[in-house]
Amino acid sequence: MAIKSLRDRPRGPTPIEVDLTGPKGNAYYLLGLASSLCKKLGYDDMYTERVLDEMRLSDYEGLLYTFDREFGTLVTLWR
Repeated sequence: MAIKSLRDRPRGPTPIEVDLTGPKGNAYYLLGLASSLCKKLGYDDMYTERVLDEMRLSDYEGLLYTFDREFGTLVTLWR
């Protein structure tokens, strides 16, 4: 899983990091980032909408689960 504690954060940055306790940790930012990553990864429109719909389907924890499942190898989420 790529959701980690802020206490364990290394000094050097990873390619993409999101601090869930800050302004970029809200659901709207994560949905926008997911949409952007889908485009950059070449996902088709139908698959992108399925991912975004699944992220919107549940509560915040469900959104994080889906985001991490889809983009956890590219993005590190910090709590």
